[in-house]
Amino acid sequence: MNKRAPTNSDIAELLAVEAETAKHHVQRAFRKASRAAFLWPEEAADIHARGDALTALSAIGPFLEKQIRGWLEDAPRIPERPPLRKQFFSYTETQKILSSRPDWKENVRGDLQMHTEWSDGSGTVREMAKAAMARGYQYIAITDHAKKLKIAGGITEEQLAEQAAEIASINQTATNFKILRSIELNLDVQGAGDMDPASLEKLDIVIAAFHSSLRKTDDQTERYLAALKNPFVHILGHPRGRIYNYRLGLSADWPRVFSLAAKLGKAVEIDAYPDRQDLNVDLVAMAAEAGAYLSIGTDAHHPWQLQFIDFGLASALAAKFPQERILNFMQADQLKKWVASVKH
Repeated sequence: MNKRAPTNSDIAELLAVEAETAKHHVQRAFRKASRAAFLWPEEAADIHARGDALTALSAIGPFLEKQIRGWLEDAPRIPERPPLRKQFFSYTETQKILSSRPDWKENVRGDLQMHTEWSDGSGTVREMAKAAMARGYQYIAITDHAKKLKIAGGITEEQLAEQAAEIASINQTATNFKILRSIELNLDVQGAGDMDPASLEKLDIVIAAFHSSLRKTDDQTERYLAALKNPFVHILGHPRGRIYNYRLGLSADWPRVFSLAAKLGKAVEIDAYPDRQDLNVDLVAMAAEAGAYLSIGTDAHHPWQLQFIDFGLASALAAKFPQERILNFMQADQLKKWVASVKH
């Protein structure tokens, strides 16, 4: 028996396991709490030790509080995490990792994936910019979804041009800060995008990602190679397409994929959204070994979610990824030069 007090990450796993056999009316509560545990600001064990209520934690009501207190008072064996839930950091774990290198949080210059009201976000461009400036950033990339991802309110070429005018207006009044024009290009299985090349050529940087056929179990290497060869793509976004306890994501010959990214001077992304954390640590380490560049994007859909950057930073640090090859640590002018250097 493991008598160590369960961490938030352990509790997330215990809750997910309980959900698998729970009655339907409480199954959803277990699953919701399992995901929420990754964002709890403090270890539940510390809250319990103080005698404070666990109901202050997101998604925890009296029923689940009783369940968690039982685990904290008599620690159960923590089961081996299945691939569907493996290598996901909790917020408290990210803070522990980052505490060893304070410069990683201090030196971040920007966030390279976020969404606004133009697609499926709930914040305006100005609100996202204001939140980024409050964090001391030099830049952000506005990466609203492209037109064929209709479920996420994908924008058309015409809307992208309208957004450009809004961004230009904000940039004119900003000091030492720039909003980069971007988009999250939707890739088909052949690696082709869904926007007119003429529109893409006007952007500062382009992130592209797969959003369909994400449950295939056979090797998808060729699909990734084709995406990297797309001349309009600078960053390959959330490459695996995994989602915590929902979707495992795609498989590929990752060293081959990352080697091509390195050859072309392109970047692969850590999508730092807590439910995604994609790439995971093992793959980030492979990308580092291959010599690829890395981009970190929070995938924020609201200004407060810019704090998710810590999940990406912790993954990169844990994987020993060289800071000089992470786009987010580049000064704005360095990032511009990098974009110009990417091979097509």
